[in-house]
Amino acid sequence: MIETARKGWEIVRFEGDTPSVREEVVTAEFPLTVMLNGKEFATMVCSPTDLEDLIVGFLASEGVIRFYDDIASLSIDDGQGFAYVDVKNPPDMIQSSHSKRFIGSCCGKSRQFYFQSDVKTAKTVTSKHTITVNQCYALMDQLQQKSMQFKETGGVHNAAVSTVDDILTMRTDIGRHNALDKVYGDILKQRMHLKDKVIIFSGRISSEVLLKVSKIGIGILLSKSAPTDLALQLADDLGITAIGFVRHNRMNIYTHQERVVEANESVFYTPESITTTS
Repeated sequence: MIETARKGWEIVRFEGDTPSVREEVVTAEFPLTVMLNGKEFATMVCSPTDLEDLIVGFLASEGVIRFYDDIASLSIDDGQGFAYVDVKNPPDMIQSSHSKRFIGSCCGKSRQFYFQSDVKTAKTVTSKHTITVNQCYALMDQLQQKSMQFKETGGVHNAAVSTVDDILTMRTDIGRHNALDKVYGDILKQRMHLKDKVIIFSGRISSEVLLKVSKIGIGILLSKSAPTDLALQLADDLGITAIGFVRHNRMNIYTHQERVVEANESVFYTPESITTTS
């Protein structure tokens, strides 16, 4: 197995007009082709770590498997960049349909674009688990502190699953979607109970990221970055509390604020109280 996601690279650095030669640490990039039941299924560009978790989470996200035990065999040839996976009950026509778009109804509220696999695997989250504002800040601080590779390279995303107090599992990748898939794979391998868990994320909350969170089945998503409008429509429809810009003791609750204790207790949240800033 590839042992590092970082490599040294000789650079010339200028500070003002003064040059110096030094070694800079950069993040590694690795193409991995997944062969599913003997046929080419997908190629992912990823960080070369936790590849089994990535494959398991990716297949679950695509609707190919539901449980880790659905995999009959899995082997990785990292020298050639191939993963060979056999699943026990592959869905019909998975190769031709897994990436086709499907226009459908999202919980009867809004029409959204989905992949066909999303229609089958995205689910509404009904957890009533709550979190406090200070717990949100503390969890994002934990993610930042644990992200040594980001500190060294600035070139990766991080995703983690936690209780309201502590991170339980964390994965890193050059792709934010890959980081989530790696976490999902580890969740399936551990058979982790999810109703009282939180996802902490370093990247933008896009519609694809939100759908992955829905498929995992966790109701609270913390990100240090911004959401898109389509992601928020999906979060609203699918019962997910989307919290963005969690940084410097500030955060924005975009959907389902009832899971944040202080938002439930506050009397300020009325239509007349909403203000905008430029």
